[in-house]
Amino acid sequence: MSVENRSKSSTGGISESRVEPLRRELIVAESAPPPALSRSVVILFAIAAGLSVANVYFAHPLLDAVANEFRISHASVGLVVAATQTGYALGLLLLVPLGDLLDRRRLIVSQLLLSALALIIVAFAPTIGVLLVSMVTVGLLAVVVQTLVAFAASLAAPTERGQVVGTVTSGVVLGILLARVVAGLLADLAGWRSVYLTSAVVTFLMAVVLFRILPDHQPAGSRPSYPQLLRSVFALFVEEPILRIRAGIALLIFASFSVFWTSLVLVLSAPPLSMSQTAIGMFGLAGVAGALAAGRTGGLVDRGWAHWTTGLGLSLLLVSWIPIGFTQQSLAALIVGVILLDLAIQAVHVTNQSLIFTVRPEARSRLVAGYMVFYSLGSGLGSLTSTLAFASSGWTGVCLLGASYSTLALLFWAITLRSAALTPASASCSQLARGTCLDA
Repeated sequence: MSVENRSKSSTGGISESRVEPLRRELIVAESAPPPALSRSVVILFAIAAGLSVANVYFAHPLLDAVANEFRISHASVGLVVAATQTGYALGLLLLVPLGDLLDRRRLIVSQLLLSALALIIVAFAPTIGVLLVSMVTVGLLAVVVQTLVAFAASLAAPTERGQVVGTVTSGVVLGILLARVVAGLLADLAGWRSVYLTSAVVTFLMAVVLFRILPDHQPAGSRPSYPQLLRSVFALFVEEPILRIRAGIALLIFASFSVFWTSLVLVLSAPPLSMSQTAIGMFGLAGVAGALAAGRTGGLVDRGWAHWTTGLGLSLLLVSWIPIGFTQQSLAALIVGVILLDLAIQAVHVTNQSLIFTVRPEARSRLVAGYMVFYSLGSGLGSLTSTLAFASSGWTGVCLLGASYSTLALLFWAITLRSAALTPASASCSQLARGTCLDA
């Protein structure tokens, strides 16, 4: 069925003038490069991505309420977060590669609808067992955010791809940062279950909007079988040095990121600060400024400045731990540190994704799946070592650990810089005509 005919049947009594302008600018002609995406469509991608990833992080400020309702210890309630992260890691390997095999529009809409169902089950979970199983499912389906990023990159014109990826990734970071704030506010108003029920409704509505706006997008070229698709994810690491380098950087920067956010609640809730959970959650708002500022990083990558963006971002990440180290003496220093840390993480993350998307246009979903596995490994490593550092050496130990991961990331980038520069660039590089293709 053509896009125009499907629009008529799916919109019912809604005026064609409301839907068709957005749909027309997304239609990708097989014989021509994709047209530029409008700002409104890119923002729609960013909102959908932020909503999807927020479902993974809603649980963090709700753990105490969940523990009290199901009468389990605070140590055991950590399984709720672990279950969601486990599902997310599985989804990266099992679901995200499907974006290179199936119609991405239908894949995205299907995952969002199933996510809404899983969120409803969480909201009405009668036992801790049902809750844990449904949280695994929520995490598994939340990887739709990566399909959204890859789809947006595919629809963007080559000269604007970095900017589009930067904007959509900003939505992801904002979703992570604001999830804690929104969850805390809704829980105070109507209990922790209302958080997931509200998210289920919003997720369903987003699925309807995307179904009406997004075009069909069949992967180009031959289609491998599903087992071949999964094996090819690992093959990409062998064949693509840019993916290996950028995945290694991602592991280290997100380890540093997770070190900070995991132990922040411990230092702020303890004397002499003794802050409430609601007040602690509000520090996520400080990171929003950094995330928004870094959203323009993709535009710098499009102009061939990926090399300098990475170096500056990693340097800022290391510097951010200096004001963070004075958290117990000055909350203003903490706010400055949070802004710098989130700005640095976002800048490097956007650069990483923009670069790997130039490597294999036909394998973007698999590329992002492989890359994000290292993101998850880094986050898990940071969380585990952060609590150990706080238990043994307090906040000073946490800051030294975070700075160590940041230093390793900077050194790793510097060591691999020459080999990355010698790697042949993709033919899709936006600077090919000028001879200034993207640096790694």
